[in-house]
Amino acid sequence: MSTAILARPTLGQRVAGPMVATFEFLRLLATRPIGLAGFVGIVFFIFLAFVAPLFVPLRNDPSLVDIYQAPSAAHPLGTDFQGRDVLNQIVYGGRDILTVAILAALVSTFIAISIGSVAATVGGRLDTAILAITDVTLTLPKLILLIAVAAILRPTSFVFLAVILGLLQWSSLLRQVRSQVLSLKERDYVEAARSLDLGLFHIVFREILPTMRSYIVIHFILAMTEAMYAQVFIIFLGLVPVSGSNWGIMLYFAQGQGALFYKDSIW
Repeated sequence: MSTAILARPTLGQRVAGPMVATFEFLRLLATRPIGLAGFVGIVFFIFLAFVAPLFVPLRNDPSLVDIYQAPSAAHPLGTDFQGRDVLNQIVYGGRDILTVAILAALVSTFIAISIGSVAATVGGRLDTAILAITDVTLTLPKLILLIAVAAILRPTSFVFLAVILGLLQWSSLLRQVRSQVLSLKERDYVEAARSLDLGLFHIVFREILPTMRSYIVIHFILAMTEAMYAQVFIIFLGLVPVSGSNWGIMLYFAQGQGALFYKDSIW
């Protein structure tokens, strides 16, 4: 057993590793419709926010003569209350939203993976305490808590907003990571690493977590999707300073300018 654990992987094994992980990721996506929908949506939004601006010129100047225009060759999705092109705003308004979503997903995933895996591996009182805190957090209404926190703290930067969103998203993933680690830590290769006294860091981050890569990526995608919806919602409510241009600000101004009640704004 010790010879196997100390043997260096061959070139074929090193090449096959990422291929197996990719296949497992695609297999998991195929069995999880929500995860697949989230993955397709994230890819589409990333293309829209970071690739489409290379082909769509920025046109953000108001035009009083073009207010609430219907879709046309010049404005495929029409114009808004200031005569600005709606498609142009959608294309250029996604970059900040996606950046915050990625940062929030990184924060929540890091917290869930690091704390959940260590707690499950160590066990004992540490695991019991963290599980109790997680269970309490899971009972809290996330949306109401987000509204309260945003109303009190009034985040002035997108990085601060991403941290807030990330700190509210970790509990569900942590519990699932803990359950996976509790199962994996009984495997022979983990027992071998433990018997060789390779240390907690090596056991968790070199032996256990690599086998969960596909699982973690799917939850990262779901966390990004949730963060996108959450930030658009609180921006729409006016709970963060309105500046720049993004999808939440578009909805905020559309509602504030009475677009819901103006017949020409249907476009």
